[in-house]
Amino acid sequence: MSKLFSPLTLRSVSLPNRIAVAPMCQYSSKDGFANDWHLVHLGSRAVGGAGLIITEAAAIVPEGRISPQDLGIWKDEHIAPLRRITHFLEQQGTVAGIQLAHAGRKASVYRPWEEQQGYVPTTSGGWPTVGPSALAFDPTYDTPHALTAEEIQGVVQAFVAAAKRALTAGFKIVEIHAAHGYLLHQFLSPISNTRTDQYGGSFDNRIRLVMEVTTAVRAVWPQDLPLFVRLSATDWVEGGWNADETVALSRLLRTAGVDLVDVSSGGNILANIPVGPGYQTQFAERVRKEADIPSGAVGMITSAIQAEHILHTGQADLVLLARELLRDPYWPLHAANELNDLTSWPPQYARATSRKMPIRPDVDFSKE
Repeated sequence: MSKLFSPLTLRSVSLPNRIAVAPMCQYSSKDGFANDWHLVHLGSRAVGGAGLIITEAAAIVPEGRISPQDLGIWKDEHIAPLRRITHFLEQQGTVAGIQLAHAGRKASVYRPWEEQQGYVPTTSGGWPTVGPSALAFDPTYDTPHALTAEEIQGVVQAFVAAAKRALTAGFKIVEIHAAHGYLLHQFLSPISNTRTDQYGGSFDNRIRLVMEVTTAVRAVWPQDLPLFVRLSATDWVEGGWNADETVALSRLLRTAGVDLVDVSSGGNILANIPVGPGYQTQFAERVRKEADIPSGAVGMITSAIQAEHILHTGQADLVLLARELLRDPYWPLHAANELNDLTSWPPQYARATSRKMPIRPDVDFSKE
């Protein structure tokens, strides 16, 4: 058996393989509700063989959405359509995960494919944004309101409420989004956090909100279910959040009950990032080895051999694919063939493989 198709057990949850669908915004919701698009989009990746599927960023409050069309989990009415999705994923043998998020100062922007870009004003369905400090992401974004200490505690409680809804909706893994320049990452980085109170300045102060959210969510998330945190390992600029701080935070997250750190990078400031195949795996490897916690690697992972190498060399415990799974929802099935690893195709598709698969012996799938 290849490493890529070996199971990964975290607490009571066993992933059938180490291929995860990374959170990818679809910008296709109305009032935060999941719909048929989300069912087909996520469901097709489950049929395609991914062991774990993490939803796009689900906003914990309406003003935490990146765009007005983002997925949400800020009210109980969001639970039923999400439960429809988790039920289907479970039927395919895939573990369902959800990413809980607040966009902070990067909220209320137009969808990427729209002609207009930047901040959506309140007159067009947008809303005022919030952040650790009154610093805009760039001139086309809103200047956020700096959250008060009381408002920060409201954010913590919103994450807790969202986690409870996620459990009711049938998710087995929750991921706290503290990467890509969104609210929790904004508190981590000196670039976006110039506060002088207990949430700004020193490393201990800047990580305080992430630790408070993590501790509070872990307290309500069942002890037998895994908790992930996604971090941007570096801002890629001098004076920003960096890899050493990511390792130090990851050690603390482990003691707080986090089971895996999903390691990405960037997003908090426009930076010159040396993008290339596997350009972020170095950070996942540092977290795994120096913080002694399982890590996930993401970023331009496109081939089965590359993914197998990442796992076999101990750079990560899980590989997360994004754009490659948009191009090919059945990438895991093709990867299994490439690695000569016998994995079960859905019986409805078994006739499409030239290899003998474990299917019902009384049915001749060769006949159309």
